[in-house]
Amino acid sequence: MRCYLKAFLLCMVFTFFSLLYVFNQLASTLEDRDDRNLKEQGIPDRRSHDYGHLLRKRPGLTGLQDRVEELDRCKSLSVSYWNPYWRLPADVCGVNCLLESSLRERSGSAVEEHSDERSHLAVVACGPRLEETLTMLKSAVLLSKKPLHFYIFAEDDLHDRFRNALDSWPRTVQTKFNFTIYPITFPKENVKEWKKLFKPCASQRLFLPPVEDIWALLSHFKSSHLAAMAPEHEEPRIGWYNRFARHPYYGKTGINSGVMLMNMTRLREKSFKNDMTIVGLKWEEILMPLLQKYKLNITWGDQDLLNIIFHYNPESLYVFPCQWNYRPDHCIYGSNCQQADQEGVFILHGNRGVYHDDKQPAFRAVYEAIQKYTFGEDMETSLLQPLEASLQATTNTYCGRASHLFTKKLKQSIMSVQQDAAQRR
Repeated sequence: MRCYLKAFLLCMVFTFFSLLYVFNQLASTLEDRDDRNLKEQGIPDRRSHDYGHLLRKRPGLTGLQDRVEELDRCKSLSVSYWNPYWRLPADVCGVNCLLESSLRERSGSAVEEHSDERSHLAVVACGPRLEETLTMLKSAVLLSKKPLHFYIFAEDDLHDRFRNALDSWPRTVQTKFNFTIYPITFPKENVKEWKKLFKPCASQRLFLPPVEDIWALLSHFKSSHLAAMAPEHEEPRIGWYNRFARHPYYGKTGINSGVMLMNMTRLREKSFKNDMTIVGLKWEEILMPLLQKYKLNITWGDQDLLNIIFHYNPESLYVFPCQWNYRPDHCIYGSNCQQADQEGVFILHGNRGVYHDDKQPAFRAVYEAIQKYTFGEDMETSLLQPLEASLQATTNTYCGRASHLFTKKLKQSIMSVQQDAAQRR
């Protein structure tokens, strides 16, 4: 009996060492293959002391391509305006983000690198959205006292036009911001479906307080929060999701994705609960399955997918008031944004083309006032007063009757910016 036991133990020992040898050879093979791949890309051997440093230092598009294989650039006007946000480079994050200026494309900018003070704004533009996007960025620069960094996702043929426009702004204005331009990209698989999702790139928002005011909302995040949005509606009787949605949505009336705060670090790390698998899925893993499952039921593209995601992960969303995402829906049937009634409009969201048509002239008046303002002129006499005069002609509409809400916060912001400038002289 003892002989059989010794033989059994001896076999177990030989089996263990055999398995150890196999795993060692497999690891060596994989390491050699990775090293060959790195050499082909011009990266030193992983055993080099500089390897980790260089890999971390690979900026912008290179880092982007490392994480998402076979990207395809957008060549069509029909592109989703939210998809590139989750592709922000790894060194772009939310609150407490540290940026290394040497890694990114800088143009016409002399901002000192105080990363703890900087606010980060991502926007997507394509086709005819160039001028609208520039007006939005202009509103952010005009009313912000802290430095900004813009992440502009745009079609290739718009890149030079963005650079030329931003470089033409006065030097004193350029010292207030940095910018980086990226191509619009989609996963090569199902790229046509992503491009058809919702409608062309949207950038129709104007900032009436400093951007740092909404950036400060990140400090209100709990440890579980990774994004923030406003409700789609405040009044359920006119809500869209609670009356018509054929898919899960957040809360009582859903959320609107027009203005979205994101902590990119948390967003990348989160495993999202869902109705497709028993295990959580990462952000880049969950989007395509959701699109495939609900593509016949969604109406508002990206916004519907976000509603589905946060329906199953409500603890991850911070909901801010409607004054941070004020849309025509809040005034066309009478005022239904109580926070704006009390404190004024903070971010004006001109969806449905209202910055360019006559349906809501009050929204168009704000857009044109900022667009026509010339940098360096007195903002009170050259921006605020002409705007107030234009708004007086819109009182025949419901939104025009509430137009005093459009200038309430703007007045405070202009006064604050001018006082700050006077103190610096």
